[in-house]
Amino acid sequence: MDSFAEPVLDSAKPSQLSLPEVRDAIKALQQQHLEHGIKLSGRIIHVCHYLPVELSKLGGSSSAPLTPPKTPDYRDGKLDVQPPSLDQLNLTDVKKPAKWQVAPRHGHSATISGIRSLSETHEQLIVGWVGDIEVARNSAGVSETIPANSLTEEDKKEVEELLDENEEALESEEPGKKAKLVPVWLDDKIAHAHYEGYCKTILWPLFHYLLWQDVATETSTVDDNWDAYVQANQAFTDAVLRVAQPGDLIWIHDYHLLLVPGMLRKANSDSIVGLFIHTPFPSSEVFRCLPKRKEVLDGMLGANLVCFQTYAYSRHFASTCTRVCGYEIVSRGVDVQGHVAAIGHCAVGIDADRVAKDATRPGVKPKAEALRALYEGKKIIVGRDKLDVVKGVLQKLKAFEKLLRDYPEWRGNVVLIQVTAPAQADSSKLEHQVSELVASINGEFGSLDFIPIHHYHQTIKRDEFYALLSVADLAVITPLRDGMNTASMEFVIAQEHANKSPLILSEFMGISNNMSHALQINPWNLGDVAAAINYGLLMSEEEKAQRHAALYGVVTTHTSHTWAAVLVKMLLSQLDNDLTAHQTPLLNKPQLIQSYEKAKKRLFLFDYDGTLTPIVKTPSMAVPSPEALEALTKLSEDPRNVVYIISGRDGDFLEHHFGHLKKIGMSAEHGSFVRSPGADGWSNLTEELDMSWMDEVLEIFKYYTERTTGSHIETKKCSITWHYRASDPEWGLFQCRQCQDLLENNLTHKRPIEVLVGKKNLEVRPIAVNKGEIVKRILYNNPDAEMVFCAGDDKTDEDMFRSLRQSMSSNGPAVMQPPAGVIALNGVEPKPVQLAIRPESIFSTAVGASSKKTLASWHVTTPQEVIEHMLELVNKPSSDAPANI
Repeated sequence: MDSFAEPVLDSAKPSQLSLPEVRDAIKALQQQHLEHGIKLSGRIIHVCHYLPVELSKLGGSSSAPLTPPKTPDYRDGKLDVQPPSLDQLNLTDVKKPAKWQVAPRHGHSATISGIRSLSETHEQLIVGWVGDIEVARNSAGVSETIPANSLTEEDKKEVEELLDENEEALESEEPGKKAKLVPVWLDDKIAHAHYEGYCKTILWPLFHYLLWQDVATETSTVDDNWDAYVQANQAFTDAVLRVAQPGDLIWIHDYHLLLVPGMLRKANSDSIVGLFIHTPFPSSEVFRCLPKRKEVLDGMLGANLVCFQTYAYSRHFASTCTRVCGYEIVSRGVDVQGHVAAIGHCAVGIDADRVAKDATRPGVKPKAEALRALYEGKKIIVGRDKLDVVKGVLQKLKAFEKLLRDYPEWRGNVVLIQVTAPAQADSSKLEHQVSELVASINGEFGSLDFIPIHHYHQTIKRDEFYALLSVADLAVITPLRDGMNTASMEFVIAQEHANKSPLILSEFMGISNNMSHALQINPWNLGDVAAAINYGLLMSEEEKAQRHAALYGVVTTHTSHTWAAVLVKMLLSQLDNDLTAHQTPLLNKPQLIQSYEKAKKRLFLFDYDGTLTPIVKTPSMAVPSPEALEALTKLSEDPRNVVYIISGRDGDFLEHHFGHLKKIGMSAEHGSFVRSPGADGWSNLTEELDMSWMDEVLEIFKYYTERTTGSHIETKKCSITWHYRASDPEWGLFQCRQCQDLLENNLTHKRPIEVLVGKKNLEVRPIAVNKGEIVKRILYNNPDAEMVFCAGDDKTDEDMFRSLRQSMSSNGPAVMQPPAGVIALNGVEPKPVQLAIRPESIFSTAVGASSKKTLASWHVTTPQEVIEHMLELVNKPSSDAPANI
């Protein structure tokens, strides 16, 4: 599916990457932010599902009943066994050697390596779950785990102190690169319902283009573990908030923690948050099947930057936000009620230097020689995957079967060594299918002295793994969907001092775009895979060397260190973005009430759509609520109040809904028409303007209406608006941009008009007419006003806020020059007036998120809050000292 709403952040292409240059750019950005008054702490907080270390308890086996290695069924209402007490576990004092120990956790080495590399430039904290805590193996050699809820606060404190003392435990090979480890403590049931329940059963298949019922081994509903997912995400959020400082950069990693950005944004709107998704991200048609889709998307969009492995995944995300939630794609990302979450992409690499060292360890060479001797005279094809349905092991085996059938010359001359590491959510059904298929192929094409497929369902040691990679004549890595796959990059490095053997990759991998010199295939097309294997086995030495050199350049340049540095640079770049430069506080009700009661004259200026009433899909359905009419009526009945509705709507609409409120002033069509309070008729402020441009604009809008199903034209007396709210969201936005480009390049420089992009609409109006000019006129005509409340929600309302700011003076009373719209009366030129208003008595209020880019001084989140504030003012008994609310 094509998306017309393209994220604007470009990926960092391998050929453009240089780690020193990226770090220099980071330093320059940090210095620039400091000069602009943006505080940075120099710290980075990484939030991961697991800590990069495993925690275990040392000492003799316990006499108390312990839980088995896997937590009792988290779907039950209670644990199957009574959690043992610390006395029963016979734990000793933390200062004694036999109590707790930490060791590096296996897996996710590329991510952890990238995180650790940032310690050269930043102070680092890693927040993560401690995992299941094991005790020493019992007499039967079985590991046992300690229930999390049996740990006391003293135990947790001891563990935290131990982690502080063992910061470098991440990787002993690289001393000096430290990170403070911050544990997240989760109840066993919540922890496993979160991970094995919602993450692995629902989100993991969904993000790999599968629905949960396609991979589920047990009958359950999709929302069974949603509450545990929310609780776990909240626990991670609370852990971050306990250690966070102003100016920290917070990076959240992967699908386990999708709600954390939104939770952090809600708790602290000034948080600087990035979210990186290591897995693929599906198209909107797949993602929309998730019942909790909006909750998940809103959680993700709490970040300043959402980053993916590839441009395609970021495009899918942008499309999903538009199609599922109806959010607008703006120039820098997704607009959620004024908060803009930027979208980017940058593929993860591996720690090339560490892999190169591992591939040349002393134990690798003898194992490699043994493998060559074992398979002497035969070509060796290597595959190493987790036993997971998305890894495409079955399809790979079937493609190898087709190779032997279509290219019989390879029978007896090639072997496939397939290692399938047990997945954390292992499937006995899939294991059975793989074993049956292997047996079938070996039975058909094997003999007493030849077995074509050697399948090992186990986790192999590091030396064995690199020996296998170095002797391979071909590597075949063909997942059906995958984000990052380290084995493919490790193979390239292992081959640097070997045969320079080629690599076959699935085109559905997150790294496939970077690894363009591999033989890329569609794993579902068995014939093409078989042909690619044949081609790779017969490839000339010259072509092998050329392809390997290109791949080696990519793998050793776009490393995990570079990836991590680029993420920091991308997040810092968002701080200088106008869309996130202004954080507005929540409207201060006590201060508002106090100013209202003290002022002898007050001005109330309201936008309509999105301010007094919510935005609706059909504009004609946006009618004022009884509460809104009550608030406006009571405000206007107070002789000290001057109330105006300043809207983009036409006069007929405003008259229909508010015409009976004679004491309210109204401005229609963004300031083109005005009806003063108490007046019977409207004043046309554009009657002297050339309006002949309207016919030309109408013809252009008709052209796009014919080609955009669901769009329509709204023709007013002084402006024309093209609406596409009922159209396909992405096609409508694409057409809007095309139309805007046509108008700005071919008409605006010849006519006195301006083009405004609104919420699902495009408006053309006279250039000198806007809401800001009306506000100036109202201020000029009411210089004795001592309080102003002005509320609006979109870009056109920023003109009002700008006029209020410009009218103020930092040195004494402000003097206002006559606005352009004020004309001479009776031959007398208008004169400047002195305003009674003070800056602290101006309540310019944006409706939307606090992170919304606005010139307003305050914010509320919804139109309902605007109305509630007004009702509170008019219904509150007058007093000298307002109550503290």
